[in-house]
Amino acid sequence: MADVNRGNRPLSPFMIGPYYRPQLTSISSIMVRITGIASLGAAVLVVAWLLAAATSPSLFACIDGLLRSVVGDLVLFAASWAIFYHMLGRLRHVIWDFGYCLEVSTSEKMARGMFVGATLLAILAAVIL
Repeated sequence: MADVNRGNRPLSPFMIGPYYRPQLTSISSIMVRITGIASLGAAVLVVAWLLAAATSPSLFACIDGLLRSVVGDLVLFAASWAIFYHMLGRLRHVIWDFGYCLEVSTSEKMARGMFVGATLLAILAAVIL
């Protein structure tokens, strides 16, 4: 077995601080995972709304009133932003799988573009709907 000095190197890239500096591409990748989980939460809201509609008028009125309130509008806007961000992140990975845009500078531009694109798409969806 090779003689490896394991005491002088970090154990994990998640040791943020003196060992690892977060990069735009890594933060973007983490955000894709977070928005995937947030999209699942949005799907639960939609299912709850549909189940309430199928179950009782009073339960539907309660959930529908919550989703149509200012808080509900903010939650739905954030959910749409998460869905668009996750979609653009998956598209970025498909582009990478084909071997394109793998340079660091291009990847960083794509990460910024994902944030801007998701924001613009969420605003467009909010204005249209």
